[in-house]
Formats: sequence, structure tokens, C-alpha cells
Amino acid sequence: MDIEYVRSRFIKHFDGSTGSVYTSPGRINLIGEHTDYNGGYVFPGAIDKGVTAELKPNGTDKVRAYSIDMKDYVEFGLQEEDAPRTSWARYIFGVCREMIKRGVEVKGFNTAFAGDVPLGAGMSSSAALESTYAYAFNDMFGNNSLDKFTLAQVGQATEHNYCGVKCGIMDQFASVFGKADHLMRLDCRSLDYQYYPFRPEGYKLVLLDSAVKHELASSAYNKRRQSCESAVAAIRQFHPEVSFLRDATMDMLEEAKHAITEEDYLRARYVIEEIQRVLDVCDALQRDDYETVGEKMYATHEGMSKLYEVSCEELDFLNQCAREHGVTGSRVMGGGFGGCTINLVKADFYDRFVQEARNSFAKQFGHYPKVYDVVISNGARRLD
Repeated sequence: MDIEYVRSRFIKHFDGSTGSVYTSPGRINLIGEHTDYNGGYVFPGAIDKGVTAELKPNGTDKVRAYSIDMKDYVEFGLQEEDAPRTSWARYIFGVCREMIKRGVEVKGFNTAFAGDVPLGAGMSSSAALESTYAYAFNDMFGNNSLDKFTLAQVGQATEHNYCGVKCGIMDQFASVFGKADHLMRLDCRSLDYQYYPFRPEGYKLVLLDSAVKHELASSAYNKRRQSCESAVAAIRQFHPEVSFLRDATMDMLEEAKHAITEEDYLRARYVIEEIQRVLDVCDALQRDDYETVGEKMYATHEGMSKLYEVSCEELDFLNQCAREHGVTGSRVMGGGFGGCTINLVKADFYDRFVQEARNSFAKQFGHYPKVYDVVISNGARRLD
């Protein structure tokens, strides 16, 4: 996002002076889906698309906020009873409140912000917004007293307490901790993390957005969590040390197979295999072995489609297009039932693959998928 564009809107809508500019990115997740609530690993990276905001204290107890993209202005106070009704403003308000709860004396300020994270594509535009303001408040009002993990938790708590979304911490973690040319393996149980180099010379990362979202998503998500919990309960009868599927092996699952439904067995099998795939991809990246990375991505898609059953016709179609055009790796990214495939493509194949996939998809489904190139980039930071 162009800093000068945001600054010009800030100057126009407020008193003509300038403030400080901050930005935070959206994210991709290379591998590790539905592993977070099973105590496993995720493997995200920050991307070169995000939210940029300019802020300046205004000497009052009011926040005056302008959404450049929505062309919408909202003003609100900083007390709990001052919560705005406008959905985008609730994110900013929620971050204000969560920072105040953690001892940061947030005062009134003027702000304008804009973003270039595609909405609804699974790249976490909301986490980018939360992380931008959490980082800004920590810098402007908190003397940078809060560490990065606390800033990520502020964003997560904003979702939980002010936006009605009981999300995990991966999105905010990736937005705050992002590092150019590196992916991050986050242990969702201990919150330990490690950077892994991701410099795929001769390859490109591209998302193909099916531009569909099927209604099943939320109820199906809950049902799959229940399946995983049922499998853990059965395994614990033999292995009381198992708290999450992260702790289980396939041998343990086979041992408990008679005590659970076939559906629960398939769901648990996917998760156990997916947790191992994250570790395998980490090892492959340390060898610069992108062919193995690609194989694991295809295996994840197969598992999400056949075992976890969270893919859909459109995503399976895009994955098959990738296979047919020699793409190194491809899988559904995110919770499923719509959204994007993430594709690791040799640069030589890129143009032809994107063109053929777009045309084939449009012929089959009546509309073109959206195409987003992504580069792995830095996390939350001050720009000026």
C-alpha cells in the first residue's frame, strides 16, 4: 500500500498535518490446516499485501477514524460503553480496549487507513488491521512496553471480545512476527516458533481464488473439531498421556479404531498425517528441496478433500489443473468450502498455468478465478 496515498487522505480528512505511519501484512499458510486446535503446528508467512494507517494524537478522549477504502468516517470514545456499531471501526475500538486492559494509556487520535489484502480470500485482512493498530499504540502510547506475542494476543482478543470470532492466534502471529524470505513454524500448543528460509529461486507463489464460499463452513468446522475430540477420547483409553491428536501416532489411532466411527477415524488420520507433513516440509526447506515441499502440498489437498472433506468442487478443479500443468505443489488454503488454492509454480510454467487455469475454470463454473501473486515479506512495523 502506497504510504503517500494514505498520507494524502489523512491530510485531507483531518487538520492538514501529518502523523506517524504503520503497516502490518496479511498472511498465507504454506501447510498445516486444521492442526491448530489439535495442538499441532502451522506454517504461515507474512505477505506483501496488508493494511497501512496514519495516526496522530488529537488531544481529546475521542478516536476519529476514516476508512479510505470504505469512504466512511466514524468517531467513538475509549470506554467500554463507547463501542461503535460500524463493523470495521469495532476492530480499531477492540484493539484500543485490549491495549488499555494491558496497561497502555491509549489517548484520543485521528487516523486514516487503507488495505490491499483481498477481502474474503483467506489472507487475514482483519489480523492485518488489528496488528497495525496494536503495533502503533504500543509505539505511540506504550513506549514499546509490550512484546510481540502480547501484540498478537491483543489482535486475537479483539476478535474474541469485540468481533464475535473465536479464532486461533496464527493470523495475528504471522502479521506481527513476519520476516522477509522466511516462513514460521508455530507450535500451537507451546507457542514456540522458529523461522525457516523460504527463497524459492525459479519458483513463484500464486493464489487462485475460486471466489466462492459455501455455507457449510461454520457448522462443518464444529463437527470436525468434535470428531478430533472423539478420537482423542478413544485413544486416551489406551494412552492417557494423549491430550491432543498432536500427541498421537497412526498406530495409536489404529488401536482405537474400533471405538470410533469411520468418519471420526478419517478426520483424525488426516490431522495426524498433516502434523507430520509440516515437519517434513520444514526439513525439506532446510535442504532447499522444493519438489518435496510440493509433494506434501498435494498430499495435504488430497487429505483435505478425501479424509477431512473440507474441499469443494471448485477447489478440487483448480488443484487438478495444477497437476495437469506441471505445478510443483498445490492445495486448498484455509478452512475449506471455498476460497483459494495456494500454488508453488516454476517460473517457466507460470504464465501458461495461470492462463489455462483461468480459462478452464471459467468454462466450467461461469466466472474467472482471481489471481494473487504473493511474496513473503516483513511483519508489523513503523514506516516513517
